[in-house]
Amino acid sequence: MITLYCYGRVYPGMIGEARDLRAQWALEETGLPYRVHALDFIAGELDGPDYGRLSYFRQVPVIDDDGFVIGESGAIVLYIAEKAGKLIPTDFSGRTKVVQWCFVALATVERLLFEIQMIDAGMGGMGAEERRAALVKEAHRRALPGLERRLDGREWIACEGFTVADILLATVLRQVRHTDLLAPYPRLEAYYARALARPAWQRTLSLCAERQGGTVADIP
Repeated sequence: MITLYCYGRVYPGMIGEARDLRAQWALEETGLPYRVHALDFIAGELDGPDYGRLSYFRQVPVIDDDGFVIGESGAIVLYIAEKAGKLIPTDFSGRTKVVQWCFVALATVERLLFEIQMIDAGMGGMGAEERRAALVKEAHRRALPGLERRLDGREWIACEGFTVADILLATVLRQVRHTDLLAPYPRLEAYYARALARPAWQRTLSLCAERQGGTVADIP
């Protein structure tokens, strides 16, 4: 059985913000049996020797599938899809398309949006206002318009059906949910709402809030 290592107790502002949600969402979508090992971030459990043997960088998520250990959220969701035979096409071309859009989500889009999220959370340091303006300009120049064009006549980003690329992209877009960055892109806004309306995501959010000592209402 798969063991998912993810955040347990965290500081209030961290509830529902980590990349472990991506892995749990994929598990909930596929129906693969799994158990959760919740790590106490406040107590420093990620820095302990036991977890250090699982994660070189002491990050979450990590999965342990009966001794086969995988880290990095993108690699994890792809592994889950391949193991379950769901959320990814079976043909080579289709699988390659999904992998391509996974890279788009994590490299092209998240690079910008995550830094904007960190600045908005007060972790930008000196010159943050100017840096944020440059990041927003870059997001509107290529990343977000590119996604909007891709979604012309499409329901999901990589293939006809929902895939792990949509899990990654939707959670990346969620990082700027308190901004108006998506407002000029109606197809992208509709896509984001469609993805987060899925029952598996709603279960994931509830399970996350529960293990982190809150409710979905506590997740801003």
